Amino acid sequence: MNIFITGIAGFLGSNLAHYLADRNHKVFGNDNFIGGYKDNLSKKFIFYETDCCDFNNMKKILKDIDIVIHCAATAYEGLSVFSPSFVTKNIYEASVSTFSAAIENKVKKIIFCSSMARYGEQAFPFTEDMKTIPQDPYGIAKVAAEQTLRNLCDVHGIDWTILVPHNIVGPRQKYDDPYRNVLSIFLNRMLLKKPAIIYGDGTQKRCFSYVDDCIRCIEQTIENTNTSKQIINIGPDEEFITIKELANKCANVTGFNSQHIFHKDRPQEVKFATCSSNKARKLIGYKTKFNLDKSIELTCEYIKKRGPKEFDYQLELEIVNDKTPETWKNKLI
Repeated sequence: MNIFITGIAGFLGSNLAHYLADRNHKVFGNDNFIGGYKDNLSKKFIFYETDCCDFNNMKKILKDIDIVIHCAATAYEGLSVFSPSFVTKNIYEASVSTFSAAIENKVKKIIFCSSMARYGEQAFPFTEDMKTIPQDPYGIAKVAAEQTLRNLCDVHGIDWTILVPHNIVGPRQKYDDPYRNVLSIFLNRMLLKKPAIIYGDGTQKRCFSYVDDCIRCIEQTIENTNTSKQIINIGPDEEFITIKELANKCANVTGFNSQHIFHKDRPQEVKFATCSSNKARKLIGYKTKFNLDKSIELTCEYIKKRGPKEFDYQLELEIVNDKTPETWKNKLI
């Protein structure tokens, strides 16, 4: 089967590409390297250095593709409050361009990786039938992309599935990005002999998904008819942990035990966020194979092997005021 993965040099896209290529699928993909590493690529798949927002190029490279898996995203939830133009362009416009090109090429199915940000601040664990009430521009753009996908696919007769991964961790994640990937930021800082930086009091709670568990779920949606026109949370609902506890675990794994540094809360951050995995268990046989401790250990091993790096502030802040985190304004991470 010819499978096209957007964001193929990124964290989720590259892991998925390697996994599917190893299972004899013919894998293609594109990336603009905003959030990926070139060494995530492989000769196992065909790569195009093309931005998803470039509709004409996307239309050309999606010719003869059976399945499109849209992983590409500027997944900057917190940053989207301060760089909303950049983030939403690379969520909504990039998604609509990809969907339109895929539909024009009459693909069999589009699988869209959305975000837990769709749920916002409400009762948890989040279930797929809940109303979407995103709290930031990133989440708003993801929900708009979901709605557009469903509308276009239903009009033009294309199958779709929306997957909702959350807090994915593991090898190939960009760990020198100061704006996202809390686990990788903690580990990279500690390997650089710097303490964790925590926003607020650290009592925010999350569940973390090891990447291999997520890509198995994505594979299941390719041909499983149970997933047709479904929204499915993928990732664990076990080990609901505070950010402060996560930092402590990272300190234990790296051997760098120092007092954490606390900064004021980031605007619009959801306090408690976790998704129910019950629908994924029912439709695609989801099962967590990697617990949190193992996930931290494997992520740390990857950063050690590739080498810890100073953080790269390549993205500009569009809105700078008294609400903008000092860690970003003054490049403190």
